[in-house]
Amino acid sequence: MISGRSNSFARATASGVPCALVLINDVQAFLRSVPDDQRLRIGPFTAKIDPDDSDWPFNYAVPDDDADPTTDEVEALVGAFLERSRIPRLEYIPRAAPKVEATMLAAGFTPEGRFPLLVCPPSEVVDAPVDPGVRTELVPASATDELWAVARVTNAAFDVPPPAEHDVTRMLRVLAEDGLIAAARDAATGEIIGAGQLLAPKGGVAEIAGIATAPSHRRRGIGGAITALLTRAGARAGITTLFLTPANDQAASVYARVGYQKQGEALFISLRP
Repeated sequence: MISGRSNSFARATASGVPCALVLINDVQAFLRSVPDDQRLRIGPFTAKIDPDDSDWPFNYAVPDDDADPTTDEVEALVGAFLERSRIPRLEYIPRAAPKVEATMLAAGFTPEGRFPLLVCPPSEVVDAPVDPGVRTELVPASATDELWAVARVTNAAFDVPPPAEHDVTRMLRVLAEDGLIAAARDAATGEIIGAGQLLAPKGGVAEIAGIATAPSHRRRGIGGAITALLTRAGARAGITTLFLTPANDQAASVYARVGYQKQGEALFISLRP
């Protein structure tokens, strides 16, 4: 199997485009791969509107590569979000669309944060040390009770409200689309104390998201172990490039231990009331 780095290098060599930019464009294309029932095209933007959840992390737009949106197109994007009671937001890789940020700032948008973009060819993932009292495993699609336990750990780790039906529905959708859910268990009690997701792949690219550890079990290598497990599972499924966007450089160091390397940054920017 060709690794993500080799595949991108081959396409970059053929096109004369730097390898890192090819990787970034691959990630940007993945971010635009919205399910049909949530997809909305507005000018040079692909918007994702979750019909089940108005919470801000699950509703956002991604610009086309090299987009240069007009004022009217930005106004149309804002109107589409507000009509659906959603906060107008973008999540994207600035290097793939360098003209967009200035336009959004001029329209009143405010950056929520800039996050490291980490990429790992599955062939280069390594196992990091993990507490011997913890075991990691993939969660079967039929294990609804386990998905609720995963949601409880994840929501607590990200300091959001306790899980509701839409949290489990979202994970069932991930599994139905050939994504994966992983859990870490306390070997003594069987309790789920860590979790993560590999989102459904598109064009050989997939995102690892929602890596979470219960406060009682942090600093035991669980986040790295879950990331490595999902990365290896992605390789077996034929995924050639995996990426994630941790909250900061300190969190990025956890993923660096299992083979992820910084290739740029992601920008989250929104128009708040």
